[in-house]
Amino acid sequence: MSRGLPPGFIGRIVASSGERAGGVVWHAAPDGGGCFPDGDGWIYVSNCALPLLGGVTALRFAPDGSLRSGYRVLSGADRNGAGAATPWDTWLSGERTPHGTVFECDPYGLRAPMPRLAMGLFTHGGMVCDPGRGFVYLTEQEPDGCLYRFRPDDWGDLTTGVLDVMTGAPGEAVEWEPVPSPAASRAPVRDQVKEARRFAGGGACHYHDGVLRFVGEDDGRIWAYDARSERLHVLHAPSTPGGPAAPGLAEIPGVPAHLGALGTGNAPGALGTPTQPRGGSTTAGGGDDEEVVLVAEGRVVPFLRMPDGWTVTGPSMSPAGDRLYFSCRPPAEGSGAVPVTVEITGPFEDLVRA
Repeated sequence: MSRGLPPGFIGRIVASSGERAGGVVWHAAPDGGGCFPDGDGWIYVSNCALPLLGGVTALRFAPDGSLRSGYRVLSGADRNGAGAATPWDTWLSGERTPHGTVFECDPYGLRAPMPRLAMGLFTHGGMVCDPGRGFVYLTEQEPDGCLYRFRPDDWGDLTTGVLDVMTGAPGEAVEWEPVPSPAASRAPVRDQVKEARRFAGGGACHYHDGVLRFVGEDDGRIWAYDARSERLHVLHAPSTPGGPAAPGLAEIPGVPAHLGALGTGNAPGALGTPTQPRGGSTTAGGGDDEEVVLVAEGRVVPFLRMPDGWTVTGPSMSPAGDRLYFSCRPPAEGSGAVPVTVEITGPFEDLVRA
């Protein structure tokens, strides 16, 4: 059931869990990921979602796409899920535990990671920066999770600041209320403001041109919050069985053929990092049939479906916007397969404009 890659696209595995990649053993349970410029090349970082053995690993690429090196930038954390790049080229990695911490990491491996406690202790889904307003938005991966906004005292320094939670209903102007205790010393963060707006399992998120997009992983909805009008609406609702399927991608050498198969079913469930510099994004995950879509200029373009329990995590574009990186995690029960991190190269800009 697999189809060939669209014209001009090529896929390959760049790392497999348990095997060495650029001198480092690639971690199990790869999750959120992001790309950073690195001189004439680039770096892809990946969170590790293992309990108590989580953290972040980096892959450094040369201009021709060859792997220069691999190294750890955060160790000993707990269930690191989604993350986000900052404008000052650090990586925010959040723990997906009830009292999870956000760690600010150096993707270049030169500085020690720092816990950012003022950003809240809760089950972190994803986060993204709004450089124009000086905010960081954060989602919460709970069935009744909230959407948060962190206002640092000084933009570029996330050590101190105010954590707000969204209140209000879709289609109406929303408001933000300060969380009394971001450290959750008195009660869980999401229960401290009675009027807080709830979302079904907040996943990772993306911000561009005044609009925050984020996903409810439990219901597959992609939400859009317009920071200019302070309004919230649904951008993309789950697909239905029997509906149009996303184009299938061909077998990547070393990846089971069914990863390129067509499928129908649930919509995406985790939003990736932006395609640079064009302001699009990739989304992935969430349902029985995983879907990767491209989001650009308000359009949602289906790109890849992965049935049979496989999960897509950590989609991120290279700085030039011509390479897509993400990880594929197999079904948990006895598949015998291991997670892999892949690279798709091709004319993504042409695809989203078609």
